[in-house]
Amino acid sequence: MKKFLKSYCVGFIISVLLCGSVYAATYFASSDVTYDNGVSGLKSENVQDAIDELYTECTKEPTAGETIIENAVLEKDPYECRYFFTGANPNNYVTFNGEKAGWRIISVECDGTIKIIRIKSIGNMAWDTSNSSNWARPASLNTYLNETYYNRLSSIAQNQIISRNWNIGSITGWDNDLANQVNDESSITWNGKIALATVSEYIRSNSNKSGCGTGKLIENDYDNDQICKNTTWMITNNNWWTLTPDDSYQAYDVWGDGFFSNYYCEYDDAVRPALYLSSDIKITGGNGSQSNPYQISL
Repeated sequence: MKKFLKSYCVGFIISVLLCGSVYAATYFASSDVTYDNGVSGLKSENVQDAIDELYTECTKEPTAGETIIENAVLEKDPYECRYFFTGANPNNYVTFNGEKAGWRIISVECDGTIKIIRIKSIGNMAWDTSNSSNWARPASLNTYLNETYYNRLSSIAQNQIISRNWNIGSITGWDNDLANQVNDESSITWNGKIALATVSEYIRSNSNKSGCGTGKLIENDYDNDQICKNTTWMITNNNWWTLTPDDSYQAYDVWGDGFFSNYYCEYDDAVRPALYLSSDIKITGGNGSQSNPYQISL
C-alpha cells in the first residue's frame, strides 16, 4: 500500500470509512498533492501518514466502552456526554476486584471511561460524622472510601481505577426539570478515585421517563412506589447514600421502595462505592448478564 501510494498517485479519488465517518482524499501526480487535516480532523500532515493513521484506528482493538456501547445499543444521554444503562435489569454486570457479577455499569463516558457501582453495600456508615454536607472537605466517608477501602482492593483493581472529576453540587430534590438537577450537581466538582452515585444518575437509570424521569415525578409516585421501583436496576433492599447533598446538613439517599429523600449526614446508611474504570480497559469475556458478566483487563 505505501509503495503504491508513493509511486503511483496519478489521478484518482478514494474514500475511507472510519467508525461511521467518511474521509475523502484526492490524489494527483505526487508533486501536486495537497492535504488539509482541518477537514478530516486527523493529526497527520500529509496524505500517506493520514492513510496510515486511519488504518491504525480501524484495526486497533476496541476499548471496553466502545464494545459495550455497540453491543448493548446504548443511547446517548441528552444532558451530558454519557451513555446510560436503564430499565429493570439490563445486562450491565461486571466482575471487578475478583467479585464476580458484584458490580454494575452505570454509564459509559464519552472519554472512554466506565462508571460502575457495587451492588451490595460495604456496610452502614455516616456520610460525614461531623454532619457536614461538603464531600470535598473531605467528608468522613470520602476519606474512608479513598484510603481504607481503596487500600483493601487488589492491586489489579487499583490499577484499573482512575482519578476523575465527580459532580458534588447540591440540588433541590423535588425539581420537575432534570436538566436543572444535572446542572446543579455539576456546578461543583471534586477529583478523586472512589465516591458514590448521584441523584440524577439514579433518576436517569429509570426507563420510565414519563412517570419517573424527574425528582418531582418520583415524589408524586411515593404512594404508588412500584412504578418507579420496578423500572430501574439501581434499587436494592437497603436505603443507600448518594453523593448529592442538599443545601444544609443533609445528603440524599435512595430508599428500597424507589423513593429518595434527604437524610442527616451524621446518620448511618448503606454505602455502595462507585468508581471510574480506565479508558484503556478491554472486555475479555462475558456478555454483561448476571450469569456471564463482563470480564475486564488492562
